[in-house]
Amino acid sequence: MKTIHSLNSFDKIKLLADSHRLDILRLLMASPATLTRLARTLKQSPAWVRHHILILESANLIEVSEIRKTGKVTEKFYKAKSDALLLQEIVLPKSKKPSVIFSGSHDLAIESIAEHLSKHINVLSLSVGSLDGLVNLRQGLCQISGSHLLDENGEYNTPFVKHLFPERNVEIFTMAYRTQGLMLAKDNPKNIKKISDIAKPNIRFVNRNAGSGTRLWFDAELKRIKLPVEKIAGYEKQVKTHSEAANLIALNKADVSLGLQAAAYQHGLDFIPLFEERYDLVLQKEQEEMLNPLLEYIQTADFRNLLHSLTGYNTVHSGEQVAL
Repeated sequence: MKTIHSLNSFDKIKLLADSHRLDILRLLMASPATLTRLARTLKQSPAWVRHHILILESANLIEVSEIRKTGKVTEKFYKAKSDALLLQEIVLPKSKKPSVIFSGSHDLAIESIAEHLSKHINVLSLSVGSLDGLVNLRQGLCQISGSHLLDENGEYNTPFVKHLFPERNVEIFTMAYRTQGLMLAKDNPKNIKKISDIAKPNIRFVNRNAGSGTRLWFDAELKRIKLPVEKIAGYEKQVKTHSEAANLIALNKADVSLGLQAAAYQHGLDFIPLFEERYDLVLQKEQEEMLNPLLEYIQTADFRNLLHSLTGYNTVHSGEQVAL
């Protein structure tokens, strides 16, 4: 089977901004060709084609696949090194401070950490959910990820990290334990007491995005109590953060969502606790030196005081490294 490779070098992506060069690469992805054949296909001179071939070859995007000799004529056949390419590059601010991309599960404490460390590093957030955050870390699209994935054996995060990073080139540090539960409108006017109440008539639910740790827990719980998703009005309505879900409830655009106690408190909502979970930070080992200010901060008393002020956080294990 042919495969797609990621291209995350800005310089190489820039080379492909030339449409003619891109055409040549795409033709060589389809099948090997000589300069003469490419010139004929593109209706250009061989010299013109050779100019672009040399650039693509120097960028390690194409290679000579075969050399044929017919009498006194020698022809080189070129081919692309990849069957297809996925172009990935993030444009970061140009600053004296290093930029760090956080991608993973949304958390209110991460926002506060970013603000606290703003003098040392520029923390940029890409909230995509726990699972996609780990995938982004694997693909080099971020330097640190936040995760709270629970496996079927009741273990948080490590089974998923081991699966995605078999070479174990990452480290895991616990940020905190967090309380999740039902976020409800002030004074709970719909009298919602438990998960199954979400399926009652006239209850408007707002869900989290697929791949988020919260969504995975919720779907597993629905399966456990045998509650069909078709009975939940709003199951298909998704948001990417706890704050978005809480805000919709505060604006009376939804009645209930599963989310953080801290988000409910921040928006003046009622809250019914359901479970406590471990929220971990996962980073590549090679990024540890750059991320030291963050790793040191989550071990401080100031950080613990910050989490206590947000409510719904347990800091007993904050800053501890989790064995892989």
